[in-house]
Amino acid sequence: MDLGELVKVGKIVGTHGYKGSVKVQPLTDFPERFQAGQRYLVQRGRELMELAISDCSPYRGQLLMKFAGVDDLETAERLRNFFLNVTIDQLHPLPAGTYYHFQLIGMRVEDQDRGFLGQLTEILETGANDVYVVESDLYGEILIPAIPQVIMAVDVPNQRLQVKLMEGMLGEP
Repeated sequence: MDLGELVKVGKIVGTHGYKGSVKVQPLTDFPERFQAGQRYLVQRGRELMELAISDCSPYRGQLLMKFAGVDDLETAERLRNFFLNVTIDQLHPLPAGTYYHFQLIGMRVEDQDRGFLGQLTEILETGANDVYVVESDLYGEILIPAIPQVIMAVDVPNQRLQVKLMEGMLGEP
């Protein structure tokens, strides 16, 4: 399996108690995916290890998980800072016109009037709407709001994002 095909859906951020439970920070909009019996891949260097959830419950904005075979504090502690991954075919389908961040990062960004701007390198979640960070050789860092007035087309297969920048977005008068 190509390790690039894995998508992070959670991060093990600590332990809880002495019987092998861990605290997990969800990295998904679908926390219902974390249920007993679900399996996740954890990458250790070039090795993949599969973990199966035996119990999961909400805990202070995170999740408390118990994995099969992880029965003591020492074993749980070794999982700290590892990510829970799924394969692309295990992702929840999204409504039309919405995308996973990993699908957008790295896209070529082109403005309808100015042509090639740069590459989308980061997505900031602001609450009202996402903001796309584009690194441009010509303009430096460009912050583009992910709103319908600006985003004209998203072409995932060809890794292209077509935008129509609003006046003043590049710092010009």
